[in-house]
Amino acid sequence: MTNIRCGSFLLPLDRPLVMGIVNLTPDSFSGDGLVGDVERAILHARQQYEAGSDILDIGAESSRPGAIPTPEDEELRRLLPVLKEITTWGIPVSVDTYKPAVMRAALAAGAAMINDITGMVRPEAVAAVAASDCAVCVMHMQGDPDTMQQAPAYRDVVGEVRNFLMAAVVRCRQAGIEDQRLVLDPGFGFGKSLEHNLALFRALGATGCDGLPILVGVSRKSMLGAITGRPVDQRLVASVAAALMAAQKGAKILRVHDVAATRDALAVWSAIEQGENNE
Repeated sequence: MTNIRCGSFLLPLDRPLVMGIVNLTPDSFSGDGLVGDVERAILHARQQYEAGSDILDIGAESSRPGAIPTPEDEELRRLLPVLKEITTWGIPVSVDTYKPAVMRAALAAGAAMINDITGMVRPEAVAAVAASDCAVCVMHMQGDPDTMQQAPAYRDVVGEVRNFLMAAVVRCRQAGIEDQRLVLDPGFGFGKSLEHNLALFRALGATGCDGLPILVGVSRKSMLGAITGRPVDQRLVASVAAALMAAQKGAKILRVHDVAATRDALAVWSAIEQGENNE
């Protein structure tokens, strides 16, 4: 696939796209939640935009391990004032939600992508996005955020994740959602141990199907803390290294907190790779 349709945007996939994270929650695992402060949230989104984000991803409900579900009206209260501002900037905005009503409200406010951590399992969610021209990111998660990290277990994590994502693709296609609008996310850290995450990373290409673009989000996550022994506020280098390796393994969208550093690493990799290819 050469590009992805995000509403009115057509994004080429000739290089990895950088998705800048904007958290509107009080309990973000990474410590960057901006709930209740619209001006600061918009400022942070502007910083992510100016750092070189290709897409901005806004979430108003925490999905960290142990998180308690946020009421729908509260999620909308956090989300809409920020969303309505940044959708005027000429950049595709993704909204991280699994609730159909929030999806509909976000799309009405100009969202160009819906990022569903539950993999579009709800028929109402599929219907909400099918009626639009937005992109859809379907993610794999075992369990739910409240309990997903208590005892994750798989017989074949790569095969099970791939089968889940393939089933989600079938649901979306049957609803009329074109492949050009579909993105797949293996769901690193969502109901997976460190060993599961590493197995998925090693076999990243095998988790997808039919050449659909893969999104990888490992920025600042606990798997990097387990590897490096560093707390969440000291995982910049590990996050950039993981993003670069994901790109090398074929990921087309990298969901990150540290946009500028990630873009710098990708620029160096691209320059070296292009030089090698031209020799």
